[in-house]
Amino acid sequence: MKSPSGALKDGASSRQVPKPVRATAALTGALAGALADALAASQPVVRHEGVALWRQIASQLQQAIGAGGYAPGGRLPTEAELSQHFGVNRHTVRRALEELSRAGLVRVEQGRGSFVTEDVLEYAVEPRTRFSEWIRKHNKEPSGRVLQLKETAATAQVAVGLGIRPAARVVLLERLGLADGRPVSLASHYFPSVRFRGLLDALRGASGITEALRSVGVSDYLRQTSRVSARLPSGEEAELLRMPRNRPVLVCENINVDRAGAVIEFAIGLYPTPRVQIVFEP
Repeated sequence: MKSPSGALKDGASSRQVPKPVRATAALTGALAGALADALAASQPVVRHEGVALWRQIASQLQQAIGAGGYAPGGRLPTEAELSQHFGVNRHTVRRALEELSRAGLVRVEQGRGSFVTEDVLEYAVEPRTRFSEWIRKHNKEPSGRVLQLKETAATAQVAVGLGIRPAARVVLLERLGLADGRPVSLASHYFPSVRFRGLLDALRGASGITEALRSVGVSDYLRQTSRVSARLPSGEEAELLRMPRNRPVLVCENINVDRAGAVIEFAIGLYPTPRVQIVFEP
């Protein structure tokens, strides 16, 4: 114990008892609901107990998510709300969220916040894989947004894929594919303009590629080859796919042919690895 002068008496220890960081009682905004209940029932984070504060916060968030506090795809509280709740600075909270992101439990979208990772959609590469059928197979609602629809000159890569000369005219359809409103693909579809007169207008009025091709004489088409690679997304791609820049996209180059074996389409699809995995089946 200390003497009145403040000096330690014989045998007294200078070691201080760890002080818990108190969580705030009032939880508002995104903290309301089941996650708030889970966090409110958690233990306060403790300084100097041998476990870093960010690790304690990451552990409690993981337990809250596992307890059903947030559904897959649900938005987590903001860094400001979490820092207030745990009584720590934002850097500590950010470190905890980065750890959960690396573990695949959370995805962080710049400018939008942090979200619980959704279930991974398996994209099975089959002879007749169609976007809407793929999404409905996972009990989700397919939709999309056309980003570009125009006639343009074929690049060297596109020319090789379609078997035409470089700079030949092609129809380009660039489309963002959504499942229950969440981006799952960013695809560029190329078709030879010379063969498919009227396809550009058909794509403007059709509900999908299959319908548009049918209107210009292609009753059915099959996947001939698929080549898959991976790379980091550009800033624009990451923003469109709502994914972090440090997570790779799967790049799938497809060549589709008609029943006679003639190439009708070359497509390049980007798939966010936090939400999609490509499966090849014999």
